[in-house]
Amino acid sequence: MDVRDDTTPSSTPTTVAADDAPAAVSRRLRVITIIATFGGLLFGYDTGVINGALPYMTEDLGLTPVTEGMVTSSLLLGAALGAVTGGRLSDARGRRHSILLLAVLFFIGALGCTLAPTTAVMIVARFVLGLAVGGASVTVPVYLAEVSPAERRGALVTRNELMIVSGQLLAFTSNAIIARVGGESGGVWRWMLVIATLPAVALWFGMLVMPESPRWLASQSRFGEALDVLKQVRSRARAEAELKEVSALAVKDEQAKLGGWQDIKSTPWVRKLMFVGFGIAVVQQITGVNTIMYYGTQILTDAGFAADSALTANIANGVISVLATFVGIWLLGRVPRRPMLMTGQVGTTLALLLIGVFSLVLPSGDPRAFAVLAMTVTFLAFQQGAISPVTWLMLSEIFPMRMRGFGMGVAAVVLWLTNFVIGLVFPSLVSGIGISNTFFLFVVAGLLSLTFVKRYVPETKGRTLETLEAELRARFS
Repeated sequence: MDVRDDTTPSSTPTTVAADDAPAAVSRRLRVITIIATFGGLLFGYDTGVINGALPYMTEDLGLTPVTEGMVTSSLLLGAALGAVTGGRLSDARGRRHSILLLAVLFFIGALGCTLAPTTAVMIVARFVLGLAVGGASVTVPVYLAEVSPAERRGALVTRNELMIVSGQLLAFTSNAIIARVGGESGGVWRWMLVIATLPAVALWFGMLVMPESPRWLASQSRFGEALDVLKQVRSRARAEAELKEVSALAVKDEQAKLGGWQDIKSTPWVRKLMFVGFGIAVVQQITGVNTIMYYGTQILTDAGFAADSALTANIANGVISVLATFVGIWLLGRVPRRPMLMTGQVGTTLALLLIGVFSLVLPSGDPRAFAVLAMTVTFLAFQQGAISPVTWLMLSEIFPMRMRGFGMGVAAVVLWLTNFVIGLVFPSLVSGIGISNTFFLFVVAGLLSLTFVKRYVPETKGRTLETLEAELRARFS
């Protein structure tokens, strides 16, 4: 099955012209994006904070390598469940309603982690936090994709990725500051974890006044409400033209009864699309990105940094992630998705190869420490500047309207399970075969994922969601 599409966007007619919306409409769209992407900020903070909190938590809770892996990866297991249930919930109850519920889960999970008296309670609280992270990873990009006009969809959806890496940078920075100020006192990791309750509150209050996705409203045959929302984020003429396109597709999807597992089994083109979605999800994680995001401080310590210096040096990983995401947002408006994704894969694979080589041939000390730091920064530049923004964007684009939340949710389950397995086994791999051989395994995985993208992943740039769905339906049927 070769589902690659190398056609240029200009060969595909779009039924919606570029928007000429007044400034007030553009401002409204910016506000919606900022509020919704607090979910991305929480996603980033809650996945990144463990990086610096874990060494302090290990002593207080008496963690072993096995329970250390469980504390880290329990969030990822929760995220896998949260992704699929969050996707189904957002299809059934709406994107806005789902994000409100996720804000509550973020708050409960963060508070539970902060107050956890034992390892078991910490694992459960991290699992609850994972439910929120997984749900946000699905619902926020879909919400942004469905609210955005086609020509701005790449930039606006990728703002969520920017907020994810900004959340991770916030976690790395606050970890370093808190460790410097109170590193000698007991329970310093609790202060690192409690910060996440604040953006959860902001997300909940902000989403109370945000509109529902117009495409979800149309999928529920609530066309009048869909038009009202479109008029908030489009010019009047553009809103009316877009509603006609969305409504026609909603009727077609209703006739096809698209919406869940049965459609994957009975509809060949949807089944092929799910295969592509699963592959895109694995591609993002198989690079080993989250070994650096979760265990970056330990990697730098093993390379030769002192513990407090490693915490500070790890901030460089967060800074480059944010800067690279800005570059990724800029590139998404100018270059096709597939070449950008493949360039990122080549860059990350080479960086991982060099991390393995430097760890193997350089003696312990400053030269090796700074060489490994340089390569982790290079790795993250390609990962966060190309692979992560493109994969999250594509997953929010490729699935049919009536099952977009479900489709992305199932793909995200694959993503989070891949993440979970890597996060769980990484400490044991490093302990068993060494840091160099562990990264050489990721190099092999990177080459395999590059082959998959070249062969199967379609181009999505320049289409409305409705035009893209019609294209994929015709091509895969």
